[in-house]
Amino acid sequence: MIPAVPFRAAPARVTRMPHARINGHDMYYEVLGKGDPVLCMGGWGTFCHDNHHHLARGLTERYQVILFDYRGIRESGDDLGVPSTMELHANDAIGLLDHLGLRDVHLMGLVGMGACVCQEIAIRRPDLARSMLNMGAWCEVDDFLRDQLEMFRWIHRELGFLRFQQAVTLLSFDAEYYNAHKERLLGPSGGWKELNGRYAAHSRLIDACVAFDSKDRLRQITCATLIIHAGKDVVTSPRNTLPLEQGIRGAKGILWDDVAHVVAGKEQKVRFARTLFDWLAAN
Repeated sequence: MIPAVPFRAAPARVTRMPHARINGHDMYYEVLGKGDPVLCMGGWGTFCHDNHHHLARGLTERYQVILFDYRGIRESGDDLGVPSTMELHANDAIGLLDHLGLRDVHLMGLVGMGACVCQEIAIRRPDLARSMLNMGAWCEVDDFLRDQLEMFRWIHRELGFLRFQQAVTLLSFDAEYYNAHKERLLGPSGGWKELNGRYAAHSRLIDACVAFDSKDRLRQITCATLIIHAGKDVVTSPRNTLPLEQGIRGAKGILWDDVAHVVAGKEQKVRFARTLFDWLAAN
């Protein structure tokens, strides 16, 4: 168990930060730290570059952490002629792990599509999956989630990035945290900044999210799995995450009633970090 401290930590030492030709596109990736490998993916953004402080504190001191930019985000290229699907993004991640010669990797997917990519990896390449942590996830898209995702698309397209940013922020944090941190959450340096000026890349990520469906394949996941249910999440609520716990054999679930779509604030970040380290140590 780690000390009671928030996510923020000293910058991690990046041992690799190249581009590689992976699955038909130029992928930017980083490998931080040493130890058992952990592939960490989030939603419509990246943990690379100046976003290392979003990682759980102490993670890169104990583990080898693999990060990459999704297609069209920051320094990763994209082929707009290739349909964007969760399978495509999973094959990108699989290609990177193969490129690095890794097996038995802890898969960590947080806040959206990263969790879905983890599911695809665990289904398609069980040799790569040592364990899986899913949060902010889904295994099928109902009308409510689909219409939310499409709402984000048209707001970004019709009203621009800053209006999209405010809409997604309002749905991702609870009122107390939003009121206290609004100035930091919004603006060019705020959340989802990687999508600013990149509507086409954002729209392609939404394509993958809307089409994703793993419900009938969950039984193929054999690695140890932890599902965190966020009780105040209005995007990927327990309505979306409980079917994962129920569909994956042996999966464990935790319900956090006070957590919204994004883990935010010192207490929540400490709780997440402790849970993550306990989970990794046990698997």
